[in-house]
Amino acid sequence: MKQQKGVTLVELMVTVSIVAIILAFVTPSIQSILIKNRIVAEINEISSLIQYARHHAIDEQAQVVVCPSDDYSVCTEDWNKPKIVFIDSDDNEIRGEDEELLVSVSATSETSLMTNTNDTIKFSETGEANLANEILLCHKDKEAKYARSLSITLQGRVKMSTDSDKDGVNENAAGTPLSC
Repeated sequence: MKQQKGVTLVELMVTVSIVAIILAFVTPSIQSILIKNRIVAEINEISSLIQYARHHAIDEQAQVVVCPSDDYSVCTEDWNKPKIVFIDSDDNEIRGEDEELLVSVSATSETSLMTNTNDTIKFSETGEANLANEILLCHKDKEAKYARSLSITLQGRVKMSTDSDKDGVNENAAGTPLSC
């Protein structure tokens, strides 16, 4: 008698059912991990940009501006736009023809929302910021568990939000839970 190889229809249906059940539980977790990783990557990018601007202000002994801009010249209020860094020799928050664009980063992803307490971030020759800033980055669904922030002190220090109480929501430098 010849032995058959393969699986029966019942075995195949049971296997497919088990795989479907596993995927139903794993997929939301994977999506959450991907969202968190994207937010962290974006907040790290803006943190690097700000730290670069501060160090450049100190190194060049010049006022350096970080701001969002549509045209890479005039600063706007929308922090979801591309961000630019330039030496602002004439202190007008507009990058003139003689003011070199030091660096820029692309716009915030379509799934994220970025806000700042101020329109621009200015660093003086000593690395001090003109105003304290709080940059908040949220996912488009506005769930607090995905929110991240950067606090820029008057001394120019950049501090990233942390979840110090381990409740799943990050807190800013003042210890206040982030909300979108």
